[in-house]
Amino acid sequence: MNRDLEKYILSKSDDLFEKVVSIREHIHANPELSYEEHETMQYVSEQLTDIGIEHQTGVGKTGIVAIIRGDQHSETDEAIALRADLDALPIIEENEASYASKNRGIMHACGHDVHTSILLGAAEIINAQKNKLPYPVKLIFQPGEEKNPGGATLMIADGVLKNPAVKTLYALHVFPELEYGQLGFKEGIYMASCDEIYMTIKGEGGHGAMPHQCIDPIVIGANIVTNLQQIVSRKCDPKTPCVLSFGHFEAIGATNIIPSEALLKGTFRTMDEVWRKKALEIIVSSAEEIAKAAGGSVKVTISKGYPYLENNPETTRKMRSAAQSFFGEENIHELPIRLTAEDFSFYSQIAPVCFFRLGVRNEEKGITYGVHHPKFDIDKEALRTGVRAMCVAAFIE
Repeated sequence: MNRDLEKYILSKSDDLFEKVVSIREHIHANPELSYEEHETMQYVSEQLTDIGIEHQTGVGKTGIVAIIRGDQHSETDEAIALRADLDALPIIEENEASYASKNRGIMHACGHDVHTSILLGAAEIINAQKNKLPYPVKLIFQPGEEKNPGGATLMIADGVLKNPAVKTLYALHVFPELEYGQLGFKEGIYMASCDEIYMTIKGEGGHGAMPHQCIDPIVIGANIVTNLQQIVSRKCDPKTPCVLSFGHFEAIGATNIIPSEALLKGTFRTMDEVWRKKALEIIVSSAEEIAKAAGGSVKVTISKGYPYLENNPETTRKMRSAAQSFFGEENIHELPIRLTAEDFSFYSQIAPVCFFRLGVRNEEKGITYGVHHPKFDIDKEALRTGVRAMCVAAFIE
């Protein structure tokens, strides 16, 4: 990036800072759940119209796709894509900020309001300098990142990576573990696949004082939970990151009543697709055998989620190098692998991607809560860094 363009991005991002803050606070105050982002879509559309960027709404149901071309670009030139997500989470916000959620029980606790406002700010800068772009830039505002099957799959099905074809994709994500002003990168496999597990265990209820006359689904469920941990500890290669967790165990009985049914819900995550397939088969067969041995039965439903996310090494290296030049090496960090999941991984199965992290933490202000926490928030200065980072991505040769 030449020095004049760098100066422009720095200056213009300062000029737009309060506008980006206002956009973020508006979106944060008006959150919508996955695949229900109708008002958010309309708001983003209005912002793009004000900037003068052509776009299409209703992609992947509630998503938006926009394209920025310079005079030097043809309609068939491959594009760089920048992606932000639109949806919020079913969480009751506990912050008392002026921009706290107006929709009780729904909160932008994963920073998607941050991602969207950053991309809108970057879009205005990129559009003003479009004749300096090495490639056209496609803006992807995606719904449903938080919920299966993942909004990325809907956008892909609607042709978001075509017309023009996308050669590389970039996305950032808030990262409370890093201070604001910092960025994090990881080449190669970075995040895990994610599958949801649902089990309905059938037994035979009765009086708690006469368990011999019952088939206790609670005991069956407890045995399933504890025995399935051996899948991770004894059947998985220790070098393969893998986790199996159950976060919901429901059985409605009483102190003296053994219920007839119990429900289990859990998640399975790994970074190896061959092992993923095998492990899910073992989970189903093992649960069925345990239930049968106890005289009961179990119905196991697997909701197939996102694949693992792999950052293309060359693409990530280029972005990291550009970020180091722009922000300084002291503000760029190497990230460890994470067993969290992101539906941006679907894009990584098709084209080279770089998914990187934006620091939002400020311990002096008490901004330390993690994503999906009811008190999650960011230092607003992170918005300035994020806008600049997405602009850097757009101008990589």
